[in-house]
Amino acid sequence: MLSIRNIKNRAADAGFDLCGVARCRHLVDNEAWFRDWLRNGYQSSLGYMERNVEKRFDPQQLVAEARTAVVCAVSYKNRFSEGYPPDCHTKVASYACNRDYHTTIREMLRQLFGALQKDQPDLRGRTFVDTAPLAEKQLAVEAGLGWIGRQSLLVTPQYGSFVLLGELLLCDDADAYDTPFEGSHCGTCRACMEHCPTGAIVAPRIIDTNRCISCHTIEQEPPQQVDLHGWLFGCDTCQSCCPYNRQAPQHAHPAFDPVFDPLELTPETWLAMTDKEFAERMGETPLPRSGLERIRRNCSGFGSSPDFD
Repeated sequence: MLSIRNIKNRAADAGFDLCGVARCRHLVDNEAWFRDWLRNGYQSSLGYMERNVEKRFDPQQLVAEARTAVVCAVSYKNRFSEGYPPDCHTKVASYACNRDYHTTIREMLRQLFGALQKDQPDLRGRTFVDTAPLAEKQLAVEAGLGWIGRQSLLVTPQYGSFVLLGELLLCDDADAYDTPFEGSHCGTCRACMEHCPTGAIVAPRIIDTNRCISCHTIEQEPPQQVDLHGWLFGCDTCQSCCPYNRQAPQHAHPAFDPVFDPLELTPETWLAMTDKEFAERMGETPLPRSGLERIRRNCSGFGSSPDFD
């Protein structure tokens, strides 16, 4: 049997700021809500969201015999998380100014899993970092880390929504489980909805990805053209205005220190950048996911522009 105290101590040793432990169970209500979201077409160009829905909300369909979900979070807030000057046209989501979090968190999870296996050699399980159909935000709620805000992101009392998640699904029971987080602490605040420049938050916790700047700059582009409002990769607008994020501390883990400054890169700099320079300067960040050509295109200020098709 797994010791919840040991799990949390090992998670802290691996560099995580928060760790919660939840039972693996079928999240029936969340699956029903998600299927309604799909039926309304809010996934737009994100066809992958339509696949493996049954697995997304039932951890045991991803890891047979999974009994315990260990949900870990680490803060990444930096000075860019607090917003950019109004006239800035080279804005990059603050998480993307760092080394790709998939790599960093995967390394942290492997350290955690290795430590737990050292204590319990026959322990089986699997690590997850935002690359498999797993309802990680809802699992974080189940593990007591926070609630889902109106912008559909996990909000933690200590670090706001500027956190990145990683999970272990383990094939053993724990000696105790965290109490799921009850309710929402957003109160009457609607800042995220009011500040979204494209109106992508069409209702509390409901994102229309056809309007979302992050989707237009990173994912397969939706057919609808939107003003990117100076964003080249991702968008933090619905987070920078959140009261919990304003009071949250800056990140403490050195792996989440920014590796470049978007304010030092003008649109002309991006347009003149060669593929070799892009690989050298941005190769460890998430930016290669969209690629230099698309970032150049985004410098025009619009997504899905027919001038660049």
